[in-house]
Amino acid sequence: MKPLVRVSATDVAGLTFALRRALSGGPAVWPVPGAGRVVALEDAGEVEDGIALVVETSGSTDAPKRVLLSGAALRASAVATEAALSGPGQWLLALPGHYIAGAQVLVRSIVAGTEPVVLDGDGFEPTAFAAASARLDRLRPRYTSLVPVQLSRLVEAARTDRTVADALHRFDRILLGGQAASPSLIVAADALGLRVTRTYGSSETAGGCVYDGRALDGVRVRIVDGRVEVSGPMLADGYLGDPARTADAFVTDADGTRWYRTGDLGDVAYDGILRIRGRADDVIISGGVKVALGEVERAVRSVPGFGDAVVVRVPDAEWGERAAVVTMRTDAAAASDALTTLVAATDAAGLTPAARPVRLELIDRLPLLASGKPDRRALEARMRGGREEG
Repeated sequence: MKPLVRVSATDVAGLTFALRRALSGGPAVWPVPGAGRVVALEDAGEVEDGIALVVETSGSTDAPKRVLLSGAALRASAVATEAALSGPGQWLLALPGHYIAGAQVLVRSIVAGTEPVVLDGDGFEPTAFAAASARLDRLRPRYTSLVPVQLSRLVEAARTDRTVADALHRFDRILLGGQAASPSLIVAADALGLRVTRTYGSSETAGGCVYDGRALDGVRVRIVDGRVEVSGPMLADGYLGDPARTADAFVTDADGTRWYRTGDLGDVAYDGILRIRGRADDVIISGGVKVALGEVERAVRSVPGFGDAVVVRVPDAEWGERAAVVTMRTDAAAASDALTTLVAATDAAGLTPAARPVRLELIDRLPLLASGKPDRRALEARMRGGREEG
């Protein structure tokens, strides 16, 4: 057993030092938001010797969990990422270090023997991103990891700011994960000639383990009862102080293969491409028919002007629950026939009539979690309360 220390994620130099030490067998690291440096975590006790990192999940659809990741799992993920890209390179850190995507940028840098470039300032601004990218070493492959809201801001800025456009073109690869990206965003990025790879994974898989639908080296994917399960050397050991959740999420086959049971619904096509249909806990029963809100959202986002729309559940006296669309005010969203257009999009996607959205809510700004994901709980609460956005 060894100690677990809490490290401020805003102190990137301190966090990098602590991670390097943890990967070499030193105290395990728990990155947390906020100021300060290293603080002993007295109430968490100790962790197994192999553990290097504890990451707290965002809790977007469930209570937060504290994921235990071994040094071996983190290294396996970093090596698989290098193999899928252009080899070891230099990374620009644009995500918080207390989330797995941010922590993995630091781990990959440590494994590659490079120093990451850190985005300066609070929040995310395209001009600051461009300035940081100019500090990357031109003699090495250059990478960054973003969430869709960040890439969307960069793509929009690049249309009028040549400095931002040039910065984006410096990257040999831009990893895009954290949530599903709208088709319109991917088309816009491609039109700019950006090298974007969509990733799928979670804290429990040490970050992205499926790139553009294909599993990384050493990773296996299967579908059990509609849910995605993942196996590979980058799986977490479990959850800190929560053996019941660990037993529910991680299962071992008779041959000794260990699997992580994700909360996602999906299928694997004949060519091996994984397709995510939505969250298992975002399935509603509408008129006795199961509806995956993720599939409704995908159809809605295919409509021009609705690329950032979020689909949530709303109560219905007759059907039990129905799908509703929340999006920011735009000319397209404000059109009188917008809801009819969205219904037509779900029909065109082959979804059942029970999947047709029955309500469109226009707001000035979508509430986001610190990870950049939409705060679906806040949106559902808003829809139940019928509040107006000021």
